[in-house]
Order: sequence, then structure tokens, then C-alpha cells
Amino acid sequence: MQDQDYSELRKFVAPEFVFGAGAAMLAGQYAANLSIKKALVVTGPVLETLGFPGMVADSLRREGVACTVFPDVSPNPRHAEVMVGAELFRREGCDALVAVGGGSPMDCAKAIGIVCTNERHVLEFEGVDRVERPGPPLICIPTTAGTAADISQFAIINDTDRKVKIAIVSKTMVPDLALIDPLLTLTMGEELTAHTGLDALTHAAEAFASNASSAITDLNAVEAMRLIRLHLLRAVREPDNMEARTGMMLASTYAGLAFSNAILGAVHAMAHSLGGLLDMPHGLCNAILLDHVIEYNYDAEPMKYARLGSLLGADIRAEDDPALVKAKTLEAVRTLKREAGVTVGLCELGMTDEDLPVLARNALADACMLTNPKQPTADDVIEIFKQSC
Repeated sequence: MQDQDYSELRKFVAPEFVFGAGAAMLAGQYAANLSIKKALVVTGPVLETLGFPGMVADSLRREGVACTVFPDVSPNPRHAEVMVGAELFRREGCDALVAVGGGSPMDCAKAIGIVCTNERHVLEFEGVDRVERPGPPLICIPTTAGTAADISQFAIINDTDRKVKIAIVSKTMVPDLALIDPLLTLTMGEELTAHTGLDALTHAAEAFASNASSAITDLNAVEAMRLIRLHLLRAVREPDNMEARTGMMLASTYAGLAFSNAILGAVHAMAHSLGGLLDMPHGLCNAILLDHVIEYNYDAEPMKYARLGSLLGADIRAEDDPALVKAKTLEAVRTLKREAGVTVGLCELGMTDEDLPVLARNALADACMLTNPKQPTADDVIEIFKQSC
């Protein structure tokens, strides 16, 4: 296998982060170190019932940091929720944000921050590098092992008027601090563990094959995929297994460092389209689409996809012909999906033939499609959606 040419200029951004059991309880200490006076704690209603935002709020108050909780973030956070959160931030006199949850609260918190500092509507930031002023200090505390929004320069917001998810990509949204605590993932059920874990795999796979990859992003993507093969199924089947939970949280972090810098590809562009039009769950959409997009992309990056197959357990040998290597790679991805419990197709989730032209158009307009290793046509995207049914 020939080494990749890494001679092109690449940049790499990452937040400060603390990784390990108990990291979440350092929120107050770090907020005080940042001279935060009053934080808006952004979260979702399910997380509030689990008590995580309350634990974080207690940590803040013990260090003399006041806080107000904004618990109204939906899965696939809506643009209206961002604007309501921004109004609450201003009204309460907050000077920082603390996000507690999966990707939705963290993306919402990032968006609230830039709305407040730039005094613009959140939908005006759609695209790459369109945020002039960074938001206020932001601390992210993830409760799932998959989205890596605590690491990334992305915020994905649902424009409910147009029924599209917009991608806001800017290094100004990289959090100031991520407190990555695998203890918080112990409450995840089997299905959520599988979907978020396969989301992390998709992050790593798309970053690895991205046309903006680099030596540093490849290093992180490869380690993420290795850890996912080692720990995902154990985390699904043994929810109290701390070694597996820690391994998956670390895999999510590595995958986040990879995709935040190499960006993503067609899987995410298509999943964003599904989430915007049909409000489908993001991690599950990624899991359903992943092997079908790999099959489409394969000839653009055969060596990298073969490496992905090997990392996922495919028995790939030097004497294998290219078609056999491709088949083994796809079967390794599909086996992991099946064993993790993902056996549904997009049609079972509500996608219809009538949706396909709009879904394809929105996917092709998504910022993530720019770094896909192969540029598809609308007909190509429609065919991938059909194969994923």
C-alpha cells in the first residue's frame, strides 16, 4: 500500500479537554478559573430527568458561579429554540454557556453563543467561516459517546421553515473546554449506545476518506475505528462495563478530532437532509447510510477503505483481488451494524419515493458534501437513498 501524500497545508483546531471518570464535576472549578459570573446551562428535558444538569449546576454554585438552566432543546435542535435560548441568555445577564447532553444541546449552545455576540439570527451563519465574533466562554459536557460536538467546530441546526438542517462551521465555535466523563454514558440504553457509537464510526470513516484529510486527522480516525471495533458491541451488550464505556468515549473523542478538521462527506450530508425534512434521528440515519455510501465512494479511495475494512475485522490479504477486498470491507461494516442491532432501512423510518428529489437537492447543498472523496450527481444520491431503504 502506497503512503498518502501529506504535503498540502492543513490546519488543526481542538479545545482544551479533560478526559476521565469524574471530569463533569470539574465544571465549577473550570468556570471559576474562566472568571464566569453566571452561566446558561443548556440541556434537554430527558437529561434533566436524569439529574445531570442539576449535578453540573451544583458544581457551578459550589464555586460561586450562578446559573440558569435552559432545558428545552429538542433532538435535531430547532432554530427557534436557539433564538429563545439567546433571549434567555441576555435577559438573565449570563456571560458564559455550559452545555450538558448529546449533540443537540451542545450544538444549540454553540449557536446561542454566536447569536448573542454577533447580534444576528442563527440562520444567517449557515456555511463555512461566516461567524465574525466568537461566542462567550463555552464548556461542553457530553453525555453520549458519538457526536463529539464537544470537540468540533460544527453546529447543526434545523431550519424548520425550510425543513433543512443547516451546517455552521467555524473555528470560533470550538468550545473553550470539554469535560469528557464516561460515567455519564452509563445511563444510555442499548439502542442509543448503538446509534451514537455508529455515529462515531461514521465520523471516523468519513474523515479518513475526506479530500481534506491530513496525517493528524488520519491518526485520530484510525484509532477511533480500532477502538470502536474493540468496544462498541460490549458497550451495547454490557451497559455497565466501564472499560467499554470509556473506550467508546475515547473513540468518540478521537473521531471528533478527525472530523472537526478533515470535515465529513456524503453520509452526513444525506443524514442532515433526512433530519431536516423528515426529523429522523441523526445517528441511526448515519448507520443506515454508511455502507451504501462507502460502496459508492470506494473506487475514489480504495486503499483507505481497505484499511477501514481491516480495522473492523475484515480478513484482507495481499493476494486478494480488488473486488474481493471491497466485498470484505463492506461485509465488515454491515456485520458490525447488524450485531449492533441496526437492521432497519430508511423506508421503515418514513422516507418515500416522493421525498427523494428534495432529499437529494438538500444533501448536495450541504457543506459536508464538499469533502466527500467523490462528487455525486442528484441521480447518484437518489440511488444511494433507494439502496438504504
